[in-house]
Amino acid sequence: MSAADEILDVVDENDHVVGQARRGDVYAGGLCHRCVFVWVRDAGGRVFVHRRTATKLVFPSLYDMFVGGVVGAGESYDDAALREAEEELGVTGLPRPEYLFKFLYDDGAGRTWWSAVYEVRWEGPVAPQEEEVAWHGFLTEAEVEVGLGEWEWVPDGLAAHSRLRARRTG
Repeated sequence: MSAADEILDVVDENDHVVGQARRGDVYAGGLCHRCVFVWVRDAGGRVFVHRRTATKLVFPSLYDMFVGGVVGAGESYDDAALREAEEELGVTGLPRPEYLFKFLYDDGAGRTWWSAVYEVRWEGPVAPQEEEVAWHGFLTEAEVEVGLGEWEWVPDGLAAHSRLRARRTG
């Protein structure tokens, strides 16, 4: 099954399930759905950053400081966070990510999804999926800040990062 054929829950403005549809149809129709974002740190506190492959359905070739993705139909946010983090990092045995907060992402151009943000520490090696990740590295938060001014980032990740930073400094 291709990524476009994956079945997702369609949700309303209150994050209640109102139906199901193929991922490709959800994207094409601008239907609200669910996503997870996982902030991954290594033993030294550095942040996992990656550049998405050019073949991604959404935000191809852009940088991201979160791993994650869509929540499958009937899947919980917590289960999706663990699944997506293990898949994108290419690891097994990841501790269950800690839930931090949830927000409604809306770019004003038909891309809207409920976004649950998590955090996890991983001290082992990573082997990201080649079909998902074109480049990766663990960067200090200062290096991430420099990258924010130099690289093109996924807009939903920037929204999640802004909220995460506000929670940590506020």
